[in-house]
Amino acid sequence: MEWKEFERDFNDKRNIPGCYGAIDGKHIAIRAPANWGSTFYNYKKSNSIVLVAVVGPNYEFIYIDVGSNGSLSDGGVFRNCSLFEALENGLLPNNGVIVGDDAFPLKTYPMKPYPGANLAYDEKIYNYRLSRARRISENEFGILVSRFRVFQKPIACNVTTVDKIVRTSCALHNWLTNNAMGTYLPSSSVEIEDIDRGEIIPGSWRSEVHGMVDIGRFGSNHHSQQAKAIREAYKNYFMNEGRVSWQNRMVH
Repeated sequence: MEWKEFERDFNDKRNIPGCYGAIDGKHIAIRAPANWGSTFYNYKKSNSIVLVAVVGPNYEFIYIDVGSNGSLSDGGVFRNCSLFEALENGLLPNNGVIVGDDAFPLKTYPMKPYPGANLAYDEKIYNYRLSRARRISENEFGILVSRFRVFQKPIACNVTTVDKIVRTSCALHNWLTNNAMGTYLPSSSVEIEDIDRGEIIPGSWRSEVHGMVDIGRFGSNHHSQQAKAIREAYKNYFMNEGRVSWQNRMVH
């Protein structure tokens, strides 16, 4: 699929123009490798490697980076993965963006929510609209764990083999999503918005599995004026010409 198709589908399905993907990161639990000390020991007091992924509008993995050890700072994971360098060098066409949660830094390419609890109404609208797009990655990781049960407990293989298991599972997920959507990814398996009642109905995977452990914060709250301006432009768009009829019901 071409970049323009990702952007078109995100706008059609999630009502956010100029968006090419949703980024997320998770810890993959592993059995502590012998003679490696605390190399893979993470902030949750378990051993892991880290999977960073960009998810497309149809629940496909566009990009994955796997293998960083769990003890690295989350900022180190992002800066050391190949995606960071590609994004810094203009990977996304037409000054496009990807969306993420508060773990990621606000830059000109990743958009993140406004932080804090005491938000202005237009900031709440922006956060809701952003969450509509970025929840796709949360659902994809949940589906991955529910379908590939190897991820539900620490994987007892050497790190090289774990890396291959993760990559193969992501590749199989993409194949099944493209070729067997009805059975592999039925509509009930992912979250659904009830826009009439202002509710989000959880996907079935939430009752089947405990999801992978989230990463911590990748960056600080410091960001450039250009990044702030892009976020402000999206906020104004969502409040005006890009407004959707149900958004007020979804913001409490």
